[in-house]
Amino acid sequence: MLSLLLPLLLLPIPGFPLPLPLPIPGQAPRTFAVDLDAGPEFRWLPVLKAFDPAFLTAALQRIFREQVPPWVHVTLGLVVTEMEGLLPQPFLGEIRGMSEVLGIPLSDGILLNLAYEYSAFCTSIVTQDSSGRIFHGRNLDYVFGDILRQVVIDVQFMRAGKIAYTGTTFVGYVGLWTGQSPYKFTVSGDERDKGWWWENAIAALLQRNSPVSWLIRNTLSEAKDFQAAVLMLAKTPIIADAYYIVGGVSPKEGVVITRNRGGPADIWPLDPLNGEWFRVETNYDHWKPPPHSDDRRTPAIKALNATGQEHISLNTLFQVLSVVPVMNNYTIYTTVMTAARPEEYTTRIRPIW
Repeated sequence: MLSLLLPLLLLPIPGFPLPLPLPIPGQAPRTFAVDLDAGPEFRWLPVLKAFDPAFLTAALQRIFREQVPPWVHVTLGLVVTEMEGLLPQPFLGEIRGMSEVLGIPLSDGILLNLAYEYSAFCTSIVTQDSSGRIFHGRNLDYVFGDILRQVVIDVQFMRAGKIAYTGTTFVGYVGLWTGQSPYKFTVSGDERDKGWWWENAIAALLQRNSPVSWLIRNTLSEAKDFQAAVLMLAKTPIIADAYYIVGGVSPKEGVVITRNRGGPADIWPLDPLNGEWFRVETNYDHWKPPPHSDDRRTPAIKALNATGQEHISLNTLFQVLSVVPVMNNYTIYTTVMTAARPEEYTTRIRPIW
């Protein structure tokens, strides 16, 4: 109840100025720079050196025990040499470099990155305020919270000494589910649950489809603006169904893309002229009711309506994402961002409560 009332505390009192933006509470992850001008095998070494390799290796083994069928682990180890030619750069090189530092087989590094493509239950919201500014926020919910909360990192991907794009990820994982291209667009990805993840891995290897999170990173690296990002995220073949949520820098630049593996199933843009100033996406098609057992959509919509378009901001959007059960014990981190002000990109690690 307190979380629902917090947005109301920010409303202006007659005769008084609007309050200054509140600091966003919570523990910030560590921030690292990854130099895209360096060779793929060496880019992540400064990150890995900052963490205990014994902890990272033990965490990896636990994920394998609990999430990877033994036959998949064995089979991938047998075919890794043939598989190398099917995985694109720079991702294969980055995984190889990290695997060598951790002292694990390349096949285990690849499996770790493919396994993360599944069971990411999330909430993403893109909004437009009454002045036309776009704000984007997301919760990332995942199992293994005791491990992942310790390895959340914000990454500034550098090119020619400047920030090319920013993202939030986990140590050892080369993809991005959350990211921002400064002064261009923001993007988050949510799982759309269809198919077993090892079927998705086979699709990636045989059809050369992109992992969902690798496409986000490629889009952040290559797309020149919001429209180009939407086109790339909508049309590029991927290994699993997903939702891509994109925010731009101009009015009406906000959209939810519902993806099949081969292309878009639905494009759902903001429509502020008709009062539809926000879009909420969890892990279910927006044209269908969410299941009663996992309805994060309805509480998020209620909190946004209570906040109001004239009062939406990064601070109030963070408060919306803090409403139970939008935030829950599986929520690993919350990020709020606006590409028009890239310096305000903010991630907070959420504790178990």
